[in-house]
Amino acid sequence: MPATDAAPVLVVGPAWVGDMVMAQSLFMTLKAQRPDRAIDILAPGWSLPLIARMGEVRAGIEMPLGHGEFDLKLRRRLGHALRDAGYGQAIVLPRSFKSALAPFFARIPRRTGYRGELRYGLLNDIRPLDEGLLPRTVDRFVALGGEPGAPLPPPIPLPRLRVDPARQQALIETLGLTEDRAHPCIALMPGAEYGPAKQWPGFGALAAQLVAAGRRVWIFGSPKEEALGAAIAAQAGAGARNLCGRTALADAVDLIGLCRAAVSNDSGLMHIAAATGVPLVAIYGSSTPEYTPPLTQTAAILWRRLPCSPCFARNCPLGHTDCLHGIPPAEILAALDGLAQNG
Repeated sequence: MPATDAAPVLVVGPAWVGDMVMAQSLFMTLKAQRPDRAIDILAPGWSLPLIARMGEVRAGIEMPLGHGEFDLKLRRRLGHALRDAGYGQAIVLPRSFKSALAPFFARIPRRTGYRGELRYGLLNDIRPLDEGLLPRTVDRFVALGGEPGAPLPPPIPLPRLRVDPARQQALIETLGLTEDRAHPCIALMPGAEYGPAKQWPGFGALAAQLVAAGRRVWIFGSPKEEALGAAIAAQAGAGARNLCGRTALADAVDLIGLCRAAVSNDSGLMHIAAATGVPLVAIYGSSTPEYTPPLTQTAAILWRRLPCSPCFARNCPLGHTDCLHGIPPAEILAALDGLAQNG
């Protein structure tokens, strides 16, 4: 079946926030190819509110298994439940064996994905991954939306998440942020689920300097980062709000979209900030912007390019994390000023 067929497409989505945001570039590409073709996403339940902010997607379908869970019987039942949806193609973004099972059991005629864990037979449009030709995660996602060997669309569309103005106002009132709106608000995302080697240690000092300069600081993160956010807010004083654990992903989209700028580690929230269009300072430690850059035209990227980088480790193998400690708050402030001048 050709990729231009008007039958609906099922995309098996990734399990990480940042990857799900980057996958929107694939959804946008598919929609540009055939505006009349419906696109559904099979994805973890946590991601469905985020997917709902992607205008190209008809529906998000919850994958009822957590990351790493196998449960063959459940995957078979899920595939059987999808048989009547009339999908002409499935695009499987994860490279695991289990991620290809539901489309196989659904008998979707064309099942596209990269060569991975013993997936011959499960996928019938299986492709080798040339990491040199497709260096970025977004390149690899978008390439699966075309025919084998076809060039990437010039340019690759940038993710753009919808904001909800009514929800923005409700959040401002519920979280007690009304007074802050009289000041420039800066979003800080100090966490990184991956590990400490992605977490810049200077957010407290940066927040204090931003507040001293008359700005308000909103700190975003998961419940696991609540203590981190509290420590940063305490260092900054009354002008900082610790929102870690108080906002869902869709809430973060709306609130970050209200900010004057954002500063983030390489994390899922960094990609969310990029997709809201807010000017962004992105800080890289053990990872590299050559692989997962923020997909926006209004970003300043800070990366030391040390001889040991990128190591992609969760914790610094050398014990010093110089890739992050070598970035002073003054450099972040200068990057923010540069973005403001260029904007």
